[in-house]
Order: sequence, then C-alpha cells, then structure tokens
Amino acid sequence: MPSRLAAGRRAGLMIPLFSFPSRQSWGLGEIGDIAPMAAWLASAGQDVLQLLPLNEMAPGQQSPYSAISAMAIDPLYITISHVEEVARAGGDAALSAPRRQRLNAIRAADLDYRRVRELKDEVLRAAFDRFLADEWRRHTRRAEELRVFLAEQAWWLEDYAVFRALHAEAGEQPWTCWPGPLQRREPGAVLEARTRLADEILYRQYLQWVADTQWRDARRSAEPVELIGDLPFVVDVDSADVWARQEEFRLDAAVGVPPDAFSAEGQDWGLPLYRWDVLARTDFRWLRERARRNAQLYAGFRIDHLVGFYRTYARPRDGSPAFFSPAAEPDQTKLGEAVITIFRQSGAHVLAEDLGLVPDFVRASLARMAVPGYRVLRWERDWHAAGQPFRDPARYPAVSLATSGTHDTEPMAVWWEKATADERRAVMEIPKVREVLRERRDAATSAYTDDVRDALLEALFAAGSDLLVLPVGDVFGWCDRINEPGTVGSRNWTYRLPWPSDELDRQPEAVACRDRLRAWSERYQRG
Repeated sequence: MPSRLAAGRRAGLMIPLFSFPSRQSWGLGEIGDIAPMAAWLASAGQDVLQLLPLNEMAPGQQSPYSAISAMAIDPLYITISHVEEVARAGGDAALSAPRRQRLNAIRAADLDYRRVRELKDEVLRAAFDRFLADEWRRHTRRAEELRVFLAEQAWWLEDYAVFRALHAEAGEQPWTCWPGPLQRREPGAVLEARTRLADEILYRQYLQWVADTQWRDARRSAEPVELIGDLPFVVDVDSADVWARQEEFRLDAAVGVPPDAFSAEGQDWGLPLYRWDVLARTDFRWLRERARRNAQLYAGFRIDHLVGFYRTYARPRDGSPAFFSPAAEPDQTKLGEAVITIFRQSGAHVLAEDLGLVPDFVRASLARMAVPGYRVLRWERDWHAAGQPFRDPARYPAVSLATSGTHDTEPMAVWWEKATADERRAVMEIPKVREVLRERRDAATSAYTDDVRDALLEALFAAGSDLLVLPVGDVFGWCDRINEPGTVGSRNWTYRLPWPSDELDRQPEAVACRDRLRAWSERYQRG
C-alpha cells in the first residue's frame, strides 16, 4: 500500500509494541493490539505509529536489537486468540487449568519474556499439530494458502526455518558450536537436516505465516494511521543471516561506537562487522532484501545507527586498536549514499537515526539526498554561541523528524529535573515556549509542571519539521524509561502503559492527553 508519510505535515507517537497490551494479550503488546492503539491515535489526530524492531529475538534475549533474524517476525507477538486453529479449539477458554493459571499469572506480573514465550510456544505447537492433521495432510484451502506464502517468501524463509529448526535441536546453542558440516553449511549435511527436521522446519514456517497474516490484517485495520518500523544496523553473530552469509561478515571484530554522551569509553555491541567489499560484489543483495522485507511490513522505516552505514566502528576481538571501516572519508560517503539509495528503492519512506557522534560530512550527505534526520529538542543548540541558546524548533528544516527523545534517552521530565537553572532558562527563550507559558502565566523554571510539559510539546508541534514523532511517555509527562543504554538488566525493554490499549478511551488521563494532541495537530496543521 502506498505511503503518505512524505506528503505534508504529520505527527505521531513512538510506542514499542510490547508496551501496549490489551485486556486479551498474553503479558505484552501483540500484533492484534495495533488496531485499538491506532484507533486511539487517530482520535488524537495522530497518523503515525512508530515501533521498535519486531525481528525474532535471540533465545534468552529481550532487546529488540538482539535479533536472530533480520527478516522473521518474533512469534512472541502473535495474538493467540486470532490463530484459526486456536479459535476453533475454543480460544483462551479451552486452555487447561494449569495453562490458564500460568496465563493469569503472566498477565498480572511484570513483563517476563521467558514465561510468555514458553506458554505461547506450547499453545502454538498444539495449534500446529491440529493444522497438520486437519489442513496440511488434507490439502485444504488453508494448506494451499501456506504453500503460496512459502513460495512467495522463500527468498528468506527457507534459510531461516532450517536455521531455526537446527538451533532448537541444538538446545539453542549458537551455530558456531554446531557440528562442523552444519557450521559450514555443507550441502549434504543441510539436506539431511531438512529431511530429519521436516516437521520442525514447517512449524517455523507456519509461525511466520500466522504472524504475516495477522500483520497484514493489523496494517489494514490501523488505517489511516501508518506504521513506521526500525531497521537495526546489523544482526547477531548467532543469526540465520550470518549463518547463511558467513563470507559477508567478519567475526574477528565487533561493531560498537566510540566514546560519546552515553558512554565515556564507547560501546562494544558484540555484533559482527560487515565485509563491505564482499557485499559490494553482490550488489549489496542482503541489504536490498532487508529493505524489501521492511517495505512489506511498514509504510516507512528508521535506519538505526545511520552513521554505521557510512563508517563502521570496529573493535578487534584480539584487543588490537579499534578502526573505522571504510577508513577514508570519500569511501565512507560513497558507501553511505549507496546504502541509503538501496533502502529508498524499496518504496518505503526512509528516516535516518543520525544521533550521537555523527561527522559533519554525514549530515551534509543526508541534506544532499533529502533524507530526514532527527532533531531532538534538548540537543538542538548553537553550541558555539554565547550561552549555547536552543535552536528555535520553528526553524527546523522541513525534511527532518522533530522529537523530544528516543527509546534510549531519559524521558523529558527527567531531563528537565536534572537540567541546570541556566539550561532551563535557555529553554524558556524558545519563542513558542515563552509564548505558551506567558499565556498560562507560568514562569516556573524548576518544577516540571503540566504547563512546562505542554509548552515544550506545543513548541515541537509548531516545529518546521514535516514529521513529528514523540515518545509516548513524554506526551503524558511520565518518568519511566524504555531502555538504559550500555546496560543489561531485567527492567530494560519491559515498559508497559498503565492501562490496556483497548481501554484508553475510558481513562481520564488518556482522554485529556488525546484532546491535547488533537488540538495541537489541528492548530499546527499536522495530519
């Protein structure tokens, strides 16, 4: 379906899918919850819902940026009650007493990925067994629909399903620990595995078919709200993609970032390093396929860690000095612009996450190519001018995305409370902020009042940027974080809204927020 993201001024919210479960969900937001969330956004005058990656996460992981596949939707997000085999068997009501008890406990507790995944896998395997008996072996209409899906998506699905079946057989051990012939993908060993694990391979394909079917329904039901996805820079070493394309990656070095505002020592992400020369010889086939897959799923997508596609910061695993790949600026510019062109050729609207230590030549390149980069209010300052004044959002370029923060930043309320008095006073000099607070007779520069929140948000709605996407917590003024960069803990990536997504219209705080957002969208002609 054609995207309207590049046409006119638009606004929306960034909300991870796991963060907005409905009353029917199994412990986290699911594909079926997109419809009620989109309905609430539409009533608030918003026409964009930005999500974090939905790629299948590595076993035991809960970061959406820790992917075992660049293509597969994580079955964790399947809405169980919408699976036809489950519905025919009686839905949630037909669960055994022990499973019903586990489901109730999952719904009542904080998000626990392991428990949700285990219960869903049990129920989905039972559904698959029914599908095999009632549909697949009888060559029914549904069996034919799955065969069509397998044929259409074979370009990524076959390698993924074989890898996933082998991974499960190996007790979820990384492929680098498998027997040598399977590590090396020797044809005879892979063929034998396809025969031995035929049912498990078909199960993995069935899950992707179910997820894809639900996703297509969700996109249709979300209209007129459009979905923006997130294309991670790369995937885990232990992924279907690296296993299938070993020659395209260096495993003796890990991707990271130099020291920046988030980390004084930089970060080592442990992710494999692209062999850019090898990818170029294939005409960047894998990146083209990733763009194609994202365009199937979303109206647009954000290129995560955009600077890495110009120059990748690599840390050799033997401790030798870190380096950039490519090394020379002309080669970096050529590479970055080639990759962006590939992503845009998918037909999806492309956004660039150009935050952190991004060289001037990268931003100049984005401007030449008219690719929207980020304008985060708290970081948009004239750093070399006296007093380091904030840039007026009204002067942000039209080809940009305005926002108050990202999934990695502290919420706007926390930033304000930590800011110095000088920084707060500088914010108050932003014309729209000053105007709104004067109208409300609130000149406070310390406490984060509702008036201060609304003045900052209205300044962003009035921004020159054609696209405005705000983190959901910031439009309410909450202090909860989605992620703490550079840390690994049970609280990261577990944030959920305080109310079910299908009850937002009955929550006074959400209704008030909806009305504010709609008024600002109308006032500043967004949507």
